[in-house]
Amino acid sequence: MAFTRTLLVCVVQFLTFLQALGDEVNPNEFLKREHSLMRPYTGAGASLPMWDITGNTMVTNDYIRLTPDHQSMRGAVWNQVSNKSPHWELHLHFSVHGSGKTLFGDGFAIWYTKERMKDGPVFGNIDYFTGLGLFFDTYSNHNGPHNHAHPYISAQINNGTQHYDHDRDGTHTELAGCHAPFRNKDHNTHVAIRYFMSRLTVMMDITGEGKWQHCIDQTNIILPTGYYFGASAATGQLADNHDIHSVKVYELEGIDLDKETDYSKLLPSAQYFAPPRDHIDDPQGAFKNSTLSWKRMFLILFCIILGIAVCIIVGVVVFQKRQEHQRKRFY
Repeated sequence: MAFTRTLLVCVVQFLTFLQALGDEVNPNEFLKREHSLMRPYTGAGASLPMWDITGNTMVTNDYIRLTPDHQSMRGAVWNQVSNKSPHWELHLHFSVHGSGKTLFGDGFAIWYTKERMKDGPVFGNIDYFTGLGLFFDTYSNHNGPHNHAHPYISAQINNGTQHYDHDRDGTHTELAGCHAPFRNKDHNTHVAIRYFMSRLTVMMDITGEGKWQHCIDQTNIILPTGYYFGASAATGQLADNHDIHSVKVYELEGIDLDKETDYSKLLPSAQYFAPPRDHIDDPQGAFKNSTLSWKRMFLILFCIILGIAVCIIVGVVVFQKRQEHQRKRFY
């Protein structure tokens, strides 16, 4: 009887577990473990299965630190397995924190690109990349005239020909973006990146309460298969800890209208981009670092000379009036 009762309890618990699992997992989503990175990190401290680390990246039992809170650091983690799913969703748990109160930076990026393991100036990755870059820019002393606050999340679709203007936060080539105050939180931040049926959607949970907010939602996006997932970060004169806690990639079931399409042969593209802004150099001292045209210089010199002439004429008139007044008093 005791054995029968124990067996019955085990069966009930197992059925309960299956029901809970069915409630939590979307049947149209399949976790791709070869692209995911979750605790416990096997091989912590030196290597990660199916992932490569570069630069100053450090693997611990609780997080993967792309850069420590020190100046001039770069680090990255890259998946070794290329993605074969034309429709996918990436869930990221991360935290960015440091000792800086008003000055901090630079930020980190999530990548889905043709290239991997390439050190460079764009948050620790190369410029002129091919694929998708999602940038988490925390540089507090942000550059140029912008209508957004920092930290700032933005996306760029690149076919290898576009330059990411880091000095202008990439606003000349960004797909879209949003303000996201994720720095120095007492909880991890959750971001979901979904590419489904040529639509790119980015949502975030900043409060840690499971309340999702839309950040980016763009259609007519082309991203090929065969690219690699990765994350990188960089610090300059300002610094922060950039920590990755987990990466989960899901394969999504989509309706392929063209069964003969070879997704690996497509080129990354986007139909819509944010309106471009003029590149304005940073101020140097009290003046902006720009060359004055001859017309503008002539106008400035003319105004100065005219002002001096007016001052001289007024001074002469006042002096003559004073002399004439003194003569009248003498006679």
